[in-house]
Amino acid sequence: MPTLTWVGKDKVVNHHHEVPFKVLQQQSRFDVPDDSPANSTDNRIIHGDNLEALKSLLPEFEGKVNCIYIDPPYNTGNEGWLYNDAVNDPKIRKWLGQVVGKEGEDLSRHDKWLCMMYPRLKLLHRLLTKDGVIFISIDDNEQATLKLLMDEIFGGQNFVTNVIWQKKYAAKSDSRLFSQSHDFLLVVAKNIDRFTMNHLPKTDKQHDRYTNRDNDSRGSWKAGDVLRNEYREYAYFAVTLPSGREVFPPSGTSWRFTKEKFAKLIADNRIWFGQDGDKRPALKRFLSEVKETIPPTTIWGFDEVGHNDAAKKEIRAVYGEDVFSTPKPSTLIERVLQIATNKNSLILDSFAGSGTTAHAVLKLNAQDGGNRRFILIEMEDYADTITAERVRRVISGYGEGVKQVDGLGGSFDYYTVGEPIFNPDDTLNESVGVEVIRDYVAYSEGVPTENRTLQANDYTHYLLGLNSDTAWLFYYEPNQVTCLDLDFLDSLKFGAAKPETAIIYADKCLLTKEFMTKYGVIFKKIPRDITRF
Repeated sequence: MPTLTWVGKDKVVNHHHEVPFKVLQQQSRFDVPDDSPANSTDNRIIHGDNLEALKSLLPEFEGKVNCIYIDPPYNTGNEGWLYNDAVNDPKIRKWLGQVVGKEGEDLSRHDKWLCMMYPRLKLLHRLLTKDGVIFISIDDNEQATLKLLMDEIFGGQNFVTNVIWQKKYAAKSDSRLFSQSHDFLLVVAKNIDRFTMNHLPKTDKQHDRYTNRDNDSRGSWKAGDVLRNEYREYAYFAVTLPSGREVFPPSGTSWRFTKEKFAKLIADNRIWFGQDGDKRPALKRFLSEVKETIPPTTIWGFDEVGHNDAAKKEIRAVYGEDVFSTPKPSTLIERVLQIATNKNSLILDSFAGSGTTAHAVLKLNAQDGGNRRFILIEMEDYADTITAERVRRVISGYGEGVKQVDGLGGSFDYYTVGEPIFNPDDTLNESVGVEVIRDYVAYSEGVPTENRTLQANDYTHYLLGLNSDTAWLFYYEPNQVTCLDLDFLDSLKFGAAKPETAIIYADKCLLTKEFMTKYGVIFKKIPRDITRF
């Protein structure tokens, strides 16, 4: 498989492992009154570097996100937008300087973009469920490189399609060459063999193609072809029209049916010969006999899913003014959710921008009674004043008078990216709290979720997890050195629940290897033997 190479790649291919795990700190919760419509409540908006935020989501959400939609910088080179669409943002430049080093000063904007995207996509891949899917909005500036990048991270066999979205309804008359009227949505599955796509209901326009020109009791129908574009001797014969005229298939073709089958279709009034009975035959396809849903196509018109101007009007309606230059219409993200999620899916957007993804999730829930949940991440300073504020207004309602829009209900928690678990000297950061450290150790050391225990349990507050085979114990005290010795073992009273093996984390160990082997005790030193992920 072809691979993509760029300056700085060797510095970022494993950088997602080196990103420090930081604690997400809840800052506030937004709820609506009890009489509001029912909608999902376990939602999150996170303000912080999306690389760090994605890493911090792993303990709780690795392998649990059903659908990801992201709208990353298109890397057009444009400057001065509220959302800087060139990878020249001071925060990105600082990150490049720290990770890629002096070499980063000479990178082209395409190199910078790839360096920025690679570790983020690696973490997004880990967060997806085995049957999950990611949609990425992009344009021609990076579409080709993004496709190769996704092939490398997700596997080329998991590419689903590249959707064309008609983002404008009118051409720009001042375009020097082509008037750019579309963007792309690159669609890639975590595992193509497990991924399924929902079909869409037929539109009124598609239904209108069915009529009932002969008042058939079976209802509306539309004419279908009865010809095969190749010659087959058994299907080449004369058909006598009601007018008495005989017709043959055109040269090089044949009928789709045998002579016997054709006669049965005629007898069942399933062949249409025109109003005067003298037209070449056509097959009557009844609306009542076809599926009411169709697979999504790879071209999404603005009349189906909205366009850029509609997105700006939507933002203006929510805020009463223009506060964001490059929003996507919520109807576009609704289409993504309709075909790629179910009513209980978890949706992640790590380039949240104006909060369109949350808006779309809440709208679709209101329409079909779903309980889809969202996680949004936004690194810019407007995460609270624009991203979260839009969601607050969508939940509680906005506008006045005839332009008033009722609230959709729901709630969300607002987080920031806090302190790291480990200090620069590799010791545990005790300021984050014991409970946070326990959760991290349980996750990073692979304690099965169903076996994890709270500090308040029947055995000991050092217990992390317990099953019939193994007990995990985190023997940790913030203000003293802990020592694994006979006294500590004697304090453990498992009774009939005693497992064969005990994995114990402590600062020191005074037990001999022979003793630990004999009694199934495994010692792991704090913090040396705590896995970094």
